[in-house]
Amino acid sequence: MKIKVDFDLCESNALCEALAPEVFELDDDDFLQLKTDETNDENVDNVKRAVAACPRAAISLVSEA
Repeated sequence: MKIKVDFDLCESNALCEALAPEVFELDDDDFLQLKTDETNDENVDNVKRAVAACPRAAISLVSEA
């Protein structure tokens, strides 16, 4: 699955980084960056938790067609 972030909604509060640091990180200017836009067997559960925890619903998972 692909990880999508609506950067217009994102508040960069780092909840996603705390739950899935292998995928999300805040840069030096406190803007969210994706380390990868793909889930894998090792990160999918953490990414799903990050999606659920995002207070602005800025993160979503999209099935690849």
